[in-house]
Amino acid sequence: MGDIGPQERAAAAAERTRAGTGDAAPPAIVVARGFTGLGTLRALAMAGVRTHVACPADDLVTRSRWYAPPPGPAWNGEIDGSQDSALDAVGLARAVLVPGADDAALWVAGLAGSALARRFPASTSPLATLRMLQDKRRLAECLRDNGVAHPATFAIDRVGDIDRIPFERLDRVFLKPIDSQRFSKATGHKALWPGDRAACRALWTRLHAQGFEMIAQEYIPGGADQHYFIDGFRDRHGRLTGLFARRRYRIHPPDFGNSSYCESTPLAGMGAAAEELERLLDATHYRGIFSAEFKRDPRDGRYRLLEINTRAWWYVEFAARCGVNVCEMAWRDALGLPVVVAGRDYRSGVGCISLAGDIQAVLHAPAGTRIPLSRALRQWCTGHLHAFRFDDPGPGLLQARRLAAQWWRARRQRLSGLRGSPDERAQKSPASAGPPDSGNPPPHIST
Repeated sequence: MGDIGPQERAAAAAERTRAGTGDAAPPAIVVARGFTGLGTLRALAMAGVRTHVACPADDLVTRSRWYAPPPGPAWNGEIDGSQDSALDAVGLARAVLVPGADDAALWVAGLAGSALARRFPASTSPLATLRMLQDKRRLAECLRDNGVAHPATFAIDRVGDIDRIPFERLDRVFLKPIDSQRFSKATGHKALWPGDRAACRALWTRLHAQGFEMIAQEYIPGGADQHYFIDGFRDRHGRLTGLFARRRYRIHPPDFGNSSYCESTPLAGMGAAAEELERLLDATHYRGIFSAEFKRDPRDGRYRLLEINTRAWWYVEFAARCGVNVCEMAWRDALGLPVVVAGRDYRSGVGCISLAGDIQAVLHAPAGTRIPLSRALRQWCTGHLHAFRFDDPGPGLLQARRLAAQWWRARRQRLSGLRGSPDERAQKSPASAGPPDSGNPPPHIST
């Protein structure tokens, strides 16, 4: 299951010595949490890189055998205005920054040319590039200008713009935030189904009043298994030193959740997607780690680019286990060291599971698409797990304890509801909120 053995650690140490860094090689500081922080930490450990992680004290990353906080005053990794002083107070002469969230990536890019950047280098794109790729409206314009296939996208500056969206000609339309990270933190959602045109006007108006900028986008037909990802790394010389493709098979929650089961897949099977992505990265002078999400359109067979993560992502450790360690590439590139090009003959057909979400995805899948439980069990037993590893069990055990506690709390609430009066049970019932795709605003959004 991807254990880091003494031979791997010795080989990584020998490579650092050959590169002229020896035992004094600067460590890395990962600014991330959750699965992304844990995967980045483990990928760097696979490369023999000493690593510190700036994250909250209760994060599952802190249970990893390789975890160490940045030396000095406690720093939780939040990008809240205090991050410059927190970084300056770190007790290291030099270290490489590796961001794992959108705001952290923007912050690291914004340090360019400063004294902090000289002390804490990073493999990063220009700030303007990251802002453009993270802004869903500007990204759509860039894709159009560079001839990259993408879904039909509509800017909404005022409610009247919704009248120009051709709902009748599109498969389905959803509202998508321009700033995904801020929207997700505030609402718990990545995107929302507005329903028909009238419901779209009402929902956009409520969101706009709360300061959220949104675009409308066509939902490409097809299920979760039509989503593909090209993850990789582009170095300071403009070389694509790592490319890794994977296919999503299940997602939780449905439509706008996170991949719960995916498999590595050959790049050759993705048609022109890799070429179009390379053209986009060239045009934007991109440098660093990336993860591009595509969806295959059954109407014409094209892979349409949905979005690009401009930093480490959930499945970054999975890519390293299959032979494409973009975290090591980022560390070496930041230090001006040679970056070895990963072969494109990486292991394909290998699965990776976010187990808690995938159990829900399997059990609650519609009857027509639900796979046999025996098949899911085989995948869970043979694939890589996000949190649990035999050589690093702490994060997985913590996640299991938290899930068990969550289940027990939910069970007690259900039992309490059953014991209440009919009127009390009606008040506690979630039925009044409407089905997930009803177009009603989720409970996190004020009305």
